[in-house]
Amino acid sequence: MAEGLVDGTVPPLPPRYRFRDLVLGDHYAEGEDRVRVEFYINERSFKERLQLYFIKNQRSSLRIRVFNFFLMAVSCTLYCVRVILDDHRHIACHGCTPKNFSNTTENWWGLLWVNRPVWLWALQVSIAIIMLFQTVLMLYLQHKGNICQQLMSITRILEFLNTIPFIITLFWPPLRNLFIPVFLNCWLAHAILKNMLNDLNRALQKIQTAFSQQVIILCSMLLCLIFTSICGVEHLERAAPGVDGKMNFFQASYFVIVTFSTVGYGDIQVNVWPSQLFVAIMIIAALVVIPIQLEQLAFYLLERQKQGASYSKHRAASEKHVVVCATCIQADLIMDFLNEFYAHPHLQDYFVVLLSPVELDNTMRLLLQIPIWSQRVIYVQGSALRDQDLQRVRMDDAEACFILSPRNVMDRHEAAQNESDDDKRKNKGSGNAGKSGLDSLRNYYDQQTILRTWAVKDFSPNLPIFVQILKPENMFHVKFADHVVCEDEFKYALLANNCLTPGTSTFVTLLIHTLRGHEGSDSDSQWMRMYGRSSGNEVYHITLGDSKFFGEFENKSFIYASFHAHKKYGVALVGVKKDEEDSEIQLNPGPKHIMQASDTCYYFNITKEENSAFIFADSDPEKEREHKRKDSKSSLHNEPSSSSKIHSIIASVGTLAIEYYHHGATRQHGAPTESRSDLLSRQSQSQGSMAIELQERRANDPAREALVTGKPSTSSGRNLLIPPAGEEERVPGRRRPSILPVLEIMSSDPEDEETGITFTAEKVETEVDGDIEDIKVWDAKNESDWMKGYPPVAPYIGYTPMFSHLLANPRKLCCLELDQPCSHSNHHCARDYNWPNNSIIVAVESTAPGLYNFIVPLRAHWRPKHTLKPIVIMVEKRPDTVFLESIAAFPLVYYMIGSIESLDDLLRAGILQADTVVVVDRESSKLAEEDYMADACQVVAVQTMFKLFPSSTIITELTHPSNMRFMQFRAKDYYALKLAQKQKREKERGANLSYMFRLPFAAGNVFTASMLDTLLYQSFVKDYMIIFTRLLLGLDQAHGSGYLCEMKITTDDLWIRTYGRLYQKLCSTTFEIPVGIYRTQMQSDSKSELSVTIDDDDQSSTCLSEERAALAELVRSKMKKLGLPESDYDAEATEKRSALSYVLINPGFDTKLELDDVIFIIRPAGGPNASSPMPPRRKYSTRRPKTEGEKREEPQGSMDTRL
Repeated sequence: MAEGLVDGTVPPLPPRYRFRDLVLGDHYAEGEDRVRVEFYINERSFKERLQLYFIKNQRSSLRIRVFNFFLMAVSCTLYCVRVILDDHRHIACHGCTPKNFSNTTENWWGLLWVNRPVWLWALQVSIAIIMLFQTVLMLYLQHKGNICQQLMSITRILEFLNTIPFIITLFWPPLRNLFIPVFLNCWLAHAILKNMLNDLNRALQKIQTAFSQQVIILCSMLLCLIFTSICGVEHLERAAPGVDGKMNFFQASYFVIVTFSTVGYGDIQVNVWPSQLFVAIMIIAALVVIPIQLEQLAFYLLERQKQGASYSKHRAASEKHVVVCATCIQADLIMDFLNEFYAHPHLQDYFVVLLSPVELDNTMRLLLQIPIWSQRVIYVQGSALRDQDLQRVRMDDAEACFILSPRNVMDRHEAAQNESDDDKRKNKGSGNAGKSGLDSLRNYYDQQTILRTWAVKDFSPNLPIFVQILKPENMFHVKFADHVVCEDEFKYALLANNCLTPGTSTFVTLLIHTLRGHEGSDSDSQWMRMYGRSSGNEVYHITLGDSKFFGEFENKSFIYASFHAHKKYGVALVGVKKDEEDSEIQLNPGPKHIMQASDTCYYFNITKEENSAFIFADSDPEKEREHKRKDSKSSLHNEPSSSSKIHSIIASVGTLAIEYYHHGATRQHGAPTESRSDLLSRQSQSQGSMAIELQERRANDPAREALVTGKPSTSSGRNLLIPPAGEEERVPGRRRPSILPVLEIMSSDPEDEETGITFTAEKVETEVDGDIEDIKVWDAKNESDWMKGYPPVAPYIGYTPMFSHLLANPRKLCCLELDQPCSHSNHHCARDYNWPNNSIIVAVESTAPGLYNFIVPLRAHWRPKHTLKPIVIMVEKRPDTVFLESIAAFPLVYYMIGSIESLDDLLRAGILQADTVVVVDRESSKLAEEDYMADACQVVAVQTMFKLFPSSTIITELTHPSNMRFMQFRAKDYYALKLAQKQKREKERGANLSYMFRLPFAAGNVFTASMLDTLLYQSFVKDYMIIFTRLLLGLDQAHGSGYLCEMKITTDDLWIRTYGRLYQKLCSTTFEIPVGIYRTQMQSDSKSELSVTIDDDDQSSTCLSEERAALAELVRSKMKKLGLPESDYDAEATEKRSALSYVLINPGFDTKLELDDVIFIIRPAGGPNASSPMPPRRKYSTRRPKTEGEKREEPQGSMDTRL
């Protein structure tokens, strides 16, 4: 064989190894000796089988103990029956003649003999035989070592004492009346009960805590003490002289209870010294035993308070509850959850069970003792990874499970260790140096959340799970959950939208919080009343066929339904979902969508339709006048009541609300115009039947008649669709603007034959070619490098690609660094790039995959190319290669190593050429010894930036919302102090957002990740909220769904005058839906509300000017050192203290528009085929100077639009 192996050949198999043997083994081999091995033969002996049944088998041993406990209870009961039936006058042995005793001497024979009936003796003997048999058997089975040690145990002595005498009476009948202390069997029952509780936990897996066991044992011991004392006193008192001196069973019970309770009435007393001695011994025993048991009980009680309670099975069967799992229970986190969860009326009867592995802190313990929460919130200390703890909270019976991540909790020791390991990796040149130890901690907390989610899913597969996770790269592990909210994903998307549409963070925060709309109603400030009322708007849904708001718009276009629902009811229809398989929510699907009865409508309103009352114009006039009188007293400025919305200008201008004004015949300046009658005549010929309908409406409309005939109207109100007087004279040579009708059914093409209306006169003047405009803005040589598509590199596993603006050829990684020249670029700072648009600076501690979601919304495919703003990522630690490769394909995205605390870094990053600076929360700040000091670094750094660059727009993310009061802090800002008092009052009232009136939050300049927590909580009631918000922020792209953008009201647009007219203008032309207003009010005179806010910290204006001069000199010196022109810095710019900004969600139809209002609009996907009536207009920052000698033509166009 060795030779065969050397030659490389395989030797043949022996003859016995045939193919059948190789397949079937040696089963068919003949001539083989086989040995059969039997296991566990030691358990086949008689003794082992008995041990298996009586001791080792938990269930059988439990049955035996239950049977023994029953025997002990029966024997004690029979003893009580014997005592009650006993006759003290016949005291003698069985079959003997009773002896007579005097009434003055003790009868000691009464302690030895009792009167026991035959049937009672037979029962007691039977029980004694069974007990003795089991005792001997257990001695045999448990015999190990010294037999005397087992015989001398208290349990064995009691068993022999109460069984052997009964066995002897079988052979010696005179002893049948012998007294036997059967009542001592209660202590045997007590011992059996203790063993039973242990077996219940092991065999039946009963959830009996140590505390409940100790309570049962203590009660059992007290009962045994009292029962032993009663029986002992009663029997010893049989020796008392005379019949009257003896106690019966009831009197003995009364005496013992009175004595043990230390009351001691003295009406009954013991007469013989043995009973007196016995009572003294029992009292001493009680004083020794009971305190020991109480001490153990108190210890278990404290431990139980630490571990929390259990949610009982009976309560789970009759009540509804949800389970909240978290690594640690934080007071702020839980209060946000409870306030939002119980804000919904139909959740008031739900219980909330908190499951956490850590002990409650003092703050949370006191919080749960408040009556409003103590009856509805139950805390259980345990782990979601243990099935026993999941059973304690009745996870199978729960309605939902919320798994929350510890956002602001950091293990300082572990974080410091991770930071030191990170430094070692950087010294070794590791490629992951950009990931800090704190980032590893966030991953660690996400891993805990993932395991909890898996454990809950494994334990209860059908339970709805709501998961909050920190990092987006970990989301794919929990995709199976019903609802998932990723903090980094939503946070960066919200900050990105805030850069283009100011106030988006406040808009979304108010939208996802449950508010009543009564906040600020008692304020003297007009803006507080408007802002507080609009904050009550939320997202609701209803089926169109069941709706009173939208039911009348069946078979009409979505745009028509949205406009008229807002005009008639004051609700903003923003989205719809078809009743089809795999259909998605569509935000503003455009005019091509025809509403069907099965469609689900999504709308903004202060309350849902089911909770609304409808008051129509044909109601009782007297009640209507009274209703209007009440509305006039409580109405807000520019805010119509619900009644006024219904009684809007429909009656005066008709359903279509259409008016035609002077239209220019041609686009040449000074060309002749048509008269109104000629225009209407021409339109009537082209519109056909629609013109007949319009003429019928005009015949009954005095306002329209006045417009056509030129005669004054006799109606009480002027037609709001007519522009103000002098509109044409104010802008010579320009046409008079108009508002077109919102038709019931329209196409995206205004010239579609179905509508029959020609929009040529409207769109000739405003038509702009987007592609040509883009070429004007961007260099022609770079035009071919731009494209739209999906990013080639995914930033993390599970990311869904978004259609975006991209570069055909991704840039080299060296070109991404803003201030470091390379072989492809020689720029040293942001100013050298000469970007046509102002930039956006985002300052982060370290790059994370979630930062990718900040870039994608700013490079979304629907944003015009000429509006894209450069993005500069200022990071303190060098990004890793994976992140740089993922952003290399996006145009105008750069990074630089720097910090906002360095003035040089801010100047190189181009803060003077930036529109917005976003300061992201630092993870290392959470390591502060005091939790609320986590924002100290950001607050001080941002305050310094405001001092150095007072005209900058800075958006700051904070860890704790309460710290927003320090943004742009002034010690003598009396208006801010007034708002602080307002916040305190709102907090006392239990408002969900007590800080909503703080100026930084109202303006959208401050954001905290905790504002997004309610998004997960609201999903329990509104399962569409997460999807809806993702569409709104651009995190998802659904087919046919629109997107959120903005437009600004300029002086040319003030002729529209009201929000309702703007609603009609947008719906009838560009098919856009306005959903809110971002309003900024400037200080106009000394009587302004803000006039009290401008007292500075310094003692005089001279000190203030000197401080600003010193700061300006510092900045100029730094700019000179960096080679930047000093003229870029505007030292005369004033701080943004004399203005306040706030958000109005779904304002009323008659709300007046003001200059510089920013309108939140939802634009349909792809936009209309017709050109927008708002021609693009380029807007430059006043802080960006023109470069000397620059030959670049000033770019035209902007993201801002005009009407």
